Amino acid sequence: MTSQSRQSPSDTKDLSFRGQCVAFTGKLSSVGRREANALVDRLGGIFQQEVNARTTMLVVGDDSIDEKSSKLRKAEELNQRSPGLISIVPEQEFCRLAGLRSSESLKRFYHGLRQIRDLYPLIRDEHLRYLRKWDLIRPVIQTNAESYYSFGDVTIVKHVHDELSQGVSFRGAVRAVLSGQDGQLSLDFNAVRSESRPAKVFLLKELDRESNEKLVRDQETPSKLATRFFHEGSDLDEGPEADPERAAVAYRKALLLDPSLVPALVNLANIHYAQNQLVEAQALYERAITLEVDCFEASFNLGNIHHDVGRYRNAVQYYREALRLQSTYADAHFYLAVTLEKMGLSSAAKPHWQSYQELEPEGEWVDLAREFSE
Repeated sequence: MTSQSRQSPSDTKDLSFRGQCVAFTGKLSSVGRREANALVDRLGGIFQQEVNARTTMLVVGDDSIDEKSSKLRKAEELNQRSPGLISIVPEQEFCRLAGLRSSESLKRFYHGLRQIRDLYPLIRDEHLRYLRKWDLIRPVIQTNAESYYSFGDVTIVKHVHDELSQGVSFRGAVRAVLSGQDGQLSLDFNAVRSESRPAKVFLLKELDRESNEKLVRDQETPSKLATRFFHEGSDLDEGPEADPERAAVAYRKALLLDPSLVPALVNLANIHYAQNQLVEAQALYERAITLEVDCFEASFNLGNIHHDVGRYRNAVQYYREALRLQSTYADAHFYLAVTLEKMGLSSAAKPHWQSYQELEPEGEWVDLAREFSE
């Protein structure tokens, strides 16, 4: 999936908003307001929050309400006093000047989500969400107000809709689509997990309890410094101001001081995994298991990696090991069920679909688990 983007201008000839003071009114459908402001600035113009005598252009969003906004009324009043002072342009013209494809242009080549819903009324929002998260369909372009899909994706939606219209369950419809594509289940599990986090180590409770007395006696030991760097990495690894690169540096410093610090190995591996550096992540997870055979996080995340590269049998082995260590971890049941379904082992997957429902009755995937466990 791609969002609307524009390359930086190569020379001043491309500064299409040079000398313009640009304001916006109404909801933009092509880009978000912040991105639109940045485009104006990058292309030589000046963004204005309000309309005043300095304003030279007012862009009216495609999704604006019918009633005139206060900004539009202000622009028209100023134009009455000084005709032609402010150019009032539709969003489509702004897109042309900024080098973006307007919503009208996109509709000529792709199907918007709203159009798909109108065409196939039996497809519910959660169905589309599942199809998208399992990567059976994928937006070609994502704008501020709409997702656009290719003809191939619409064909898949139509296939599922046709199955549903015949009384087939959603689970059965998905399987019919997959059988038609590859002759076997081949759900892309990456997109499902892209919004979930790998099992992660945040605290060093056991380490702290075991080593606290020693650290009090010797404040400058390598173990103490390693612990400090680990917590520094954890602080950088989470929250709205997370900095994975700096977190990785902190974890590496911790491991230089204490190569057997399993939590640092796991969290550093998670960073590599998030950056799709699977070889590096796998090596770190395996090192963690060598040092701590019952490391649940490493087992679960190794299952993720083996799944991603198509080694489903290995993935199942690691997911089962993770559940042996922590049987109430709902995500492990869910991902094991998905993997077994891909292998065509629906009967083996069914208990794990059921376990997920029991453990996460309000979980994101509970409806899907219910569909597949029936």
